[in-house]
Amino acid sequence: MPPPTIYLLLIFSLLIPPHPTTADQSFISSLITQNGLDFVKNLLISKAIPTLTSTRIPKIEKTVRIPVIGKVHIVLSDITINRVNVGLSNIKPDATGVTIFGSDVTCDLSTKWHYAYGTWVGPISISDSGTARVKVIGMETSIKLGLHNQEGSLNLFVMECNCHMNDISIDLNGGASWLYQGVVDAFEEPIRSEVSKEIIKKLKAGVLKLGSVVQSLPKLISVDNIASLNTTFVNDPFLSDNSLGFGINGLFVDSRKGNYLYGKKLQPPVSCSDPQKMVGIVLDEAVFNSGFALYYNAIFMRWIVDKVPEQNLLNTAGWRFVVPQLYKKYPNADMNLEISLSDPPIMHVSSQIIDATVYADLIIDVLQLDDRIPVACISLEMAGVGSVQITKNNLTGHLKLDDFTMSLKWSKIGTLHMFLIQPVMWTIIETVFVPYINARLGTGFPLPIFRGINLQNAEILFKDSRITICSDFSYKEPFDPSHTLVYTS
Repeated sequence: MPPPTIYLLLIFSLLIPPHPTTADQSFISSLITQNGLDFVKNLLISKAIPTLTSTRIPKIEKTVRIPVIGKVHIVLSDITINRVNVGLSNIKPDATGVTIFGSDVTCDLSTKWHYAYGTWVGPISISDSGTARVKVIGMETSIKLGLHNQEGSLNLFVMECNCHMNDISIDLNGGASWLYQGVVDAFEEPIRSEVSKEIIKKLKAGVLKLGSVVQSLPKLISVDNIASLNTTFVNDPFLSDNSLGFGINGLFVDSRKGNYLYGKKLQPPVSCSDPQKMVGIVLDEAVFNSGFALYYNAIFMRWIVDKVPEQNLLNTAGWRFVVPQLYKKYPNADMNLEISLSDPPIMHVSSQIIDATVYADLIIDVLQLDDRIPVACISLEMAGVGSVQITKNNLTGHLKLDDFTMSLKWSKIGTLHMFLIQPVMWTIIETVFVPYINARLGTGFPLPIFRGINLQNAEILFKDSRITICSDFSYKEPFDPSHTLVYTS
């Protein structure tokens, strides 16, 4: 995972006092539409077919009575499924689960055969052997999957699994002509039964493997040595006739101390303006709030500025006309600026824009030899307009300063005239603070997406204190579900 940035949270955040987490709270919701389900279905089928090929079926043997010949013992061995082709497929969610249908399925098998029988003229045994090709035509399969929340993990299980065949053709290589009808009559139903059992067995094993992978998804995704994202599933999945939705906790937590809770609950469904989009992801303000609360409480939002585009602002000479007493007391002395958040930022998502208010303290330090002398502290209240974009699988942002106000918090050099300092503060904010934040917002906030899945043609909607991302998605090879145990950006 690329180096994470938490500074998106610095701008787009709202602090709410922390409490212990409960199990029924969802702050990130994801809804997979019918188009998205079709994509997933096609992906799963393409990955399931190779597991069905080269499958061995237990040998079948029977003793049959054939006119004139008598009793013949016939054995089919080395029965192998060589090719499976799914003509039509469909996926259908409902209130109880998700069903995947396959119809017009053909299946090619190869087998070895052997027969033996005794003659009426004495203890003389006649036998023969050869190979055969079996073609299953018009097979129909269905598997219904159930999903429910099991202690914060998603449990995937088989509710129903069926396989039906319409017709079978058997083409023998070798053997006498009388043998063909005997094999067809004797072995059509056993072949149907064994192939059906093997396909059902494979489908169930595939679901079991996929379910194991889903249950192995981490409940915490590490962001850095301070924060993790709580990816615990919340409540059971949301199911309708054309969509499948999930809720996860979605809050940033301090793995050293515990979780944060915000008094707002978000549930699917997700609303997208384009119903053809494959997936919708909703992020509640509380996601950003929790991250900011975590880093704010960890006193992480503090940095020292010792280089600026207008370097004269870091020498008392650059302030001699706006704060003459500073220059008089410390002539031509170098300076540092300490910037830290004094209060939590406030974020509001409306139907059009993201408004953000950031509160910070700026301390002016004078440098003398190895000493750093704080001489004044100015409180800043900055109002800005935020925007977000999708870059790969990251939610990236940008802040534009709209206005700011300031006041003197304390001073060791007498009264400062704020109207004189305001142009200097504006320059510092515009050239130092905002670019610093935007550089990190540009890296982005990683969305919880499976490795190998890429969002594309995404649109972003703002409404009711929520950010909604509606997108199509694609996958890149190789896609190995057994290795897809973490989310990635």
